[in-house]
Amino acid sequence: MNKYDENLKEIYNDIINDQANIDYTNKGWQPLYNVTSKSKILIIGQAPGIKAQTKNKTWDDKSGDKLRAWLGVNKDDFFNPDIFGMLPMDFYYPGKAKTGDLPPRAGFAEMWHPKILANLPKLKLIVLIGNYSQKHYLGDNYLNTLTETVRNYKKLIPNYFPLPHPSPLNFRWFNNNLWFELEVLPDFKALITSILKGNA
Repeated sequence: MNKYDENLKEIYNDIINDQANIDYTNKGWQPLYNVTSKSKILIIGQAPGIKAQTKNKTWDDKSGDKLRAWLGVNKDDFFNPDIFGMLPMDFYYPGKAKTGDLPPRAGFAEMWHPKILANLPKLKLIVLIGNYSQKHYLGDNYLNTLTETVRNYKKLIPNYFPLPHPSPLNFRWFNNNLWFELEVLPDFKALITSILKGNA
């Protein structure tokens, strides 16, 4: 095990033992993210849903199927952390809101993401899915709305690529923004292919 993976293992244990997460640990829940020092592409979403938390696996659903189609990869490659790292804005299911789930906890990504990112020396691209990750990582480069930000993706390459959430529940957004599939996805898939082939 190299020094980066040793650090990542220590960070993982620190997250489990952090008092802010003790209620989750007492439930038997593990922090739900997956990276190694070899991760090339990092997928940052919101926070795991209850099904993902209990299965201890993110993106193993219809949303994940659509995301894999966007990426142009199969499940084996997608769930290989040496290729794709998974790093939600919160590593635990945050609970139920009146509509949908609660947002990621404030300050969680600020505390843990930099420590993890510092140990990903092979990282080529960060894929930002949804408003929470885009606002956090893009700062002033977030353009008022997710739609504007995604439309202006070229300004963020090669470091970031913003995407809407691939959930089937997001069908209205896709129907109202047909340019996404026609213009954005071909460039996204081409960039992913280039990275996986070692050309980017």
